[in-house]
Amino acid sequence: MKKWLLAAICLGAALLSSCGTKPPSASADVFAMDTYMTISTYGDRCEEALEAAVTEIERLDALLSVGNADSEISRINADGSGTLSADTQIMVEQALEIWGTTGGAFDITVYPIMQAWGFTTEDYKVPSKSELQALLQTAGSEKLTLDGSELTLGAGQGIDLGGIAKGYTSDRLMEIFEAYDLNAGVVSLGGNVQCSGTKPDGSLWRCGIRDPNAPDDPNALLGVVSVADRAVITSGAYERNFTDENGQVYHHIIDPSTGTPADSGLCSVTVISADGTLADGLSTACYVMGLDKSLEYWKRDGENFDLILMTDENEVYVTASIASSFTSDYTVHIVQ
Repeated sequence: MKKWLLAAICLGAALLSSCGTKPPSASADVFAMDTYMTISTYGDRCEEALEAAVTEIERLDALLSVGNADSEISRINADGSGTLSADTQIMVEQALEIWGTTGGAFDITVYPIMQAWGFTTEDYKVPSKSELQALLQTAGSEKLTLDGSELTLGAGQGIDLGGIAKGYTSDRLMEIFEAYDLNAGVVSLGGNVQCSGTKPDGSLWRCGIRDPNAPDDPNALLGVVSVADRAVITSGAYERNFTDENGQVYHHIIDPSTGTPADSGLCSVTVISADGTLADGLSTACYVMGLDKSLEYWKRDGENFDLILMTDENEVYVTASIASSFTSDYTVHIVQ
């Protein structure tokens, strides 16, 4: 891994050296947290920052992965309780805050339900109603007890921080970019994009949002949003799904109130915020809540984030403060 990483860094630097008008740059591709990630850094210490960023991704992946029996989360799930590290405590606290403010639309205790559907192993199946009812009886973040860094799960519970882990990771990488005094930096973590500052030429970063009607076409976009110092995080049913023998499609965004894939009338939710962790959790929560509740939530608590929502009828709703930075070929409604 280290040999490959250094080769990628040197390549980035070599590409830059052919053009003296740009700051030094480096980039790397990494597979972690079950997704492909791309990190790009710009500045005199770009190589050091890139290596630090990759090391941080690997550290957090080892800490949080439910697929790793030795991870902190796996040990807590196995033991039913445990002492949280500083990173995990921050994530659990923010997950519980999002759970509370969204009326439970985001819930880290749906992990056993995700297992029942096979989304954690890709051994997909449709659980029986009785199985889901039994799992719903034990789910619910209200059954968790967090006392400082001590977390205790309710009976039969398990947690997964995957719904905010990539957002938290990109937040940490922004801190690394700042520590290395970079001119700019951008990370793409499996569809989650977060940028530091503007592009090296001073222009805004242009982030394309995948068109849910053509998810396999990289050139098909719902729209483009231009940002600086922001995370742009999207949730959609097209990311992870399976089709049963009857042709019914089931996606991975579980409604904690039903234990089944959310059917809220939305097909894409993008959250834009300086807080990647918040944006990550809210992209799931708003997908579950649907259009009306999501917009009500934004009007009440939206000082730290903006929304781009697409309905199953291909209507796009954009909150007012980001509207001037968004372009789309779809019909767009600006929400005041």
